[in-house]
Order: sequence, then C-alpha cells, then structure tokens
Amino acid sequence: MELIKNSWIPMKEPKILTSAILLSTPLMIVAAIISIGIINIFSSISLSDFGLTPDEISITINLSSIFGLNLLLILHELLHLIFIPNFTKSEKTYIGFTLFGGFVITEEEILKSRYIFITIGPFIIISIILPLILSAFGLLTTTLKFLIILNSMALSVDILNLLLIIKQVPKNAILKSNGPNTYWKNVQMN
Repeated sequence: MELIKNSWIPMKEPKILTSAILLSTPLMIVAAIISIGIINIFSSISLSDFGLTPDEISITINLSSIFGLNLLLILHELLHLIFIPNFTKSEKTYIGFTLFGGFVITEEEILKSRYIFITIGPFIIISIILPLILSAFGLLTTTLKFLIILNSMALSVDILNLLLIIKQVPKNAILKSNGPNTYWKNVQMN
C-alpha cells in the first residue's frame, strides 16, 4: 500500500507462479524454436541427437549432464544478478535456489531499459550468443545443445514478464518489485 500512496502503479501480472508458467507455455515453444534455429545455423540438430527416433526413445542421464544442468541454473541466475546495478552493495537484492529452480529478487528501483536487459540477458547470452561462439570453435556438443534449448524454455516466464513490461510500462519509467508484485512510476525528465 505504501508504494501505491507514493504514486507507484502496480503491473497487471500473474500473482501465482503456476499461472505464470501456464500463460508462458507458448513462449516456451517459441524460445525453443529460436534456439534451435540459432543452433541450426552453424551445426546440425535433429531429434535423433537427443535419442528420439521412429523406432525408440533413448534417454541417457549421466553425472556430467546433471552437473551441466546445475551449472546452467547457476549461470542463468548469476547473469540476471550481475546486470542489476550495484548488486554487490545492495541490501535489497537476493539470489536463491529451490526445488523448482533458481531466482533473483531485487527491490531496488531500476530503469525500464535496464530491467528489460536484466530480464532477457540470460536468453541472449546463453541461448543466442553462446551457441554461435561454441559452433565457431566446433565445441557445440549434443549435451550443450540440450542445455541451451532447455535454458530458452526455462526463460518462458522471464519472456512473459518482458512482454508485460513492454506493454504496460512507459519508456522513461522505473520499476520496483515488492515481493512477487512489480510496480512502476514515471521518471521526471529535466
């Protein structure tokens, strides 16, 4: 209530994580298609690479895959974190991990343009730039392809958040989170 009294406007956004996940499912598919397209520019990719053939489905889970998945989760969240201005000095910025994944929360006031970059940074770096670099050096393995596509799919809620910000928040606004709720306010330009 304090934020609203101080002219902060609440964003219209899903209040429950399961609702956000359901709403973002189409974005999950689009993000995966984008990553597959990027990978396919410099490297071949097919369902058989991932153990899916007309005759069988073969899934191999090994220790290096589990390690890679955990490393991906940490890298993804660290990328969100490092793009938050002065995150090392902030007493309002937190990173954490749950059974369902990781999270970064900040209650700092952030310009819309910066907030967008914080939101979409892991997608651009891990799912677009990284496959291009790895392909150039011949290092894009099947496991890395899988992790890159998984990263894009996991970003679906971030992409939903990005679209909501683009649609609802004016260009020169600042954003502020308070728990699961996001607020915005116009900045006075001199």
